[in-house]
Amino acid sequence: MSDNKFWELLEKSDVPLLADGAMGTMLHGRGVRFDQCFDELNISQPSLVAEIHREYIEAGAQIIYTNTFGANRYKLAEHGLQDRVAEINRAGVELAHRVILASFREILLAGDVGPLGVRIAPFGRVRPEQARQVFVEQIQALVDAGVNLLVIETVSDLNEIREAIAAAKSVSSLPVIATMTFTRDDTTLLGDSPISVARELSQAGADVIGVNCSGGPAQVLRIVRLMRQVVPQGRFAVKPNAGWPEQVGGRIMYPAGPEYFADYARAFCREGVSLIGGCCGTTPQHIAEMHQALQVACPDVIYAEGALPRSQEEQDNEPLVPLTSLAQKLGSGQFVIAVEMDPPRGLSTQKLLMGASLLKESGVDVIDVADSPMARMRMSPWAVCDLIQRKVGIETTLHFPTRGRNLLRVQGDLLAAHALNIRNVFVVMGDPTAIGDYPDAMDNYDLVPSGLIKLIKQGFNAGIDHAGATIGSPTNFFTGCALDLAAKNLEREVRFLQRKIDAGADFILTQPVFESETVLNFLDFYASRHGQLSLPLLVGILPLFSVRHAAFLHNEVPGITIPGHLLRRLEAAGDAAEDEGVKIAVELISQIRTKVNGLYIMPAFSRYDLVADIVESVRALQPG
Repeated sequence: MSDNKFWELLEKSDVPLLADGAMGTMLHGRGVRFDQCFDELNISQPSLVAEIHREYIEAGAQIIYTNTFGANRYKLAEHGLQDRVAEINRAGVELAHRVILASFREILLAGDVGPLGVRIAPFGRVRPEQARQVFVEQIQALVDAGVNLLVIETVSDLNEIREAIAAAKSVSSLPVIATMTFTRDDTTLLGDSPISVARELSQAGADVIGVNCSGGPAQVLRIVRLMRQVVPQGRFAVKPNAGWPEQVGGRIMYPAGPEYFADYARAFCREGVSLIGGCCGTTPQHIAEMHQALQVACPDVIYAEGALPRSQEEQDNEPLVPLTSLAQKLGSGQFVIAVEMDPPRGLSTQKLLMGASLLKESGVDVIDVADSPMARMRMSPWAVCDLIQRKVGIETTLHFPTRGRNLLRVQGDLLAAHALNIRNVFVVMGDPTAIGDYPDAMDNYDLVPSGLIKLIKQGFNAGIDHAGATIGSPTNFFTGCALDLAAKNLEREVRFLQRKIDAGADFILTQPVFESETVLNFLDFYASRHGQLSLPLLVGILPLFSVRHAAFLHNEVPGITIPGHLLRRLEAAGDAAEDEGVKIAVELISQIRTKVNGLYIMPAFSRYDLVADIVESVRALQPG
């Protein structure tokens, strides 16, 4: 190991070295537009960049990253600056050096190298040797200008980061930190697991490996622990985002505050991480809190040999913990409200998206998208889930019937749903085609609901398909099952439910109920045979719209019985029947609210305004 200042500082410190936070966040907060070239500010507005460096040093940072994240030939070409690579990188180093000298402190300067902004073969047309040469051009400029170490960060392609590391090693002997970014699924954008990443970065010759950007500190800590198992003697660096970004009032906001980062600074320290800092959304306040938290030396971290995985293959296929908002809310005991929406019959989605927006604004937690309800031809529910999540910004649950799908299609459809970032799936048998638009259509199936749940939870979520072949990376579906609380044969219904629970179901959605006794009687019946129900239960609520609507449900929809006293109330309400239906629903909810985990509301005739009234009333019932 060389006598480089970085290694000297690292070896004499009892706690992780503290790097700075986000440069881009700070620049944007001071009026720089996202479409401007941040790196060029080293020349046109050096005092602005220098002031941010100064604030991070004053906050306690020991390592400052140069403002050169995008200063490579490809990225600079987007602004017509491709011939100024050396000039912009040199300016970034020189202005940072001036700030460091003025601080009269021992601060190290890291030459910051980001992704090229182009795809490398085989996923793009840029050849590996071309990519390496572009990295060499930037890194050579940083080294010549006098950085103390090199950082390659926020890369999502292992092919690309290998070329960057090789370029760095060919240019100098400076320490190289290499960190990649991960999606919500704890894999890179191209599907590589933390275990694969750690192994590849270490073999590529990076001196320090780790994670930056991604989600918040909790995710990054989880990923580092997996990496540490593969490279137990390795050095690790982390710079997490301040949580997942959210758009609020046209602005990008990050939820994780400075105090939260301070807590995780201690956690990273206990995990044996060598360098910590912040990425997108972090500020000097975050770094100051982390600096304060690290004033007390961390206890020694001992990794028992028994804690290591039995094999790398087992680690690669380790099931992921579901990270959906629905899973988190149910896991924390929140009362969840889900609302069902039917896909449109034709091409137009405007009404659907407007309805979803209303539901989100009213306080609904998740939207359930039905799949061909009543066997009627409608738009694919995957497309609807994708549209709602992207354009409205609310999580969805995909209804996933087994009917009409053979084993081959089931698995392909699951992969497609996961690729569209759909993580909540509700497994049902599905309506028979005989009652729908195409009664002669195929109606067979290879799996019953409990079998499909087992395939998802014990197969796909473990990284293997039905035949035992790998699917590359595990999925992390959060899987629901159906329940009829008013089934005539409760013994049979409970038996089927238990099969779904044993297969790995995560939550339950029920058929609509209209009396609290239906819910309470089922819970008592189940408890008498299996003890308290362990899965979160979201009870179906179908607001009655009119006497005619109630009569239709009672007489023509199998499994639904409307009590006579409710029919009489609707009839007595006359023209105000829809308001009475809302009142009936709210009364029922108030009677069962403390016994269940949430609601599954099925609006009649797409009356999402009535659902909004119900949600508002329900939220008012909740304490706090």
